[in-house]
Amino acid sequence: MAPKSETLAADSTTVATSMDPMFHILKVLPFSFLHPPRLRLKLPSLSLPSPMTVYALLLLTYFMVVSGIVYDVIVEPPGIGSSQDRHTGAVRPVVFLPGRVNGQYIIEGLSSGFMFVLGGIGIVLMDLALDRNRAKSVKVSFASAGVASVVIAYVMSMLFIRIKIPAYLH
Repeated sequence: MAPKSETLAADSTTVATSMDPMFHILKVLPFSFLHPPRLRLKLPSLSLPSPMTVYALLLLTYFMVVSGIVYDVIVEPPGIGSSQDRHTGAVRPVVFLPGRVNGQYIIEGLSSGFMFVLGGIGIVLMDLALDRNRAKSVKVSFASAGVASVVIAYVMSMLFIRIKIPAYLH
């Protein structure tokens, strides 16, 4: 039995010799007087985005995911709710959908998502405060802003949960 390379070479020669003459003429004749143009096309050069651009896009994506944009698009809840006061009969706006953990108004999701992003930015600010190449006043500013952001985000998120679920952690 012949090796594979010899059988492949034999098959390719039989294909070349058994080609239809009309196909051969159509394949060779136009290119005897027609030549392809010499194009000097440049490949587009894509530069990498800056780290801050990537961080901003990731932060925006994180905000959209934790805000429940997918839920808002699929379910189409109202932007804000309303309830009627029993005593006066006045209609007042309601931001949080009470009693339903798996449901939300649009403004509720956006405000909760903002608090989560605020906490994440606070953690990043605290990380920037650890840089040895910065001035002490800048490090103190970053650290205090980071701690304040994390504390505000935590307190507000817990407040949102207590409004949403009244008997939570009591």
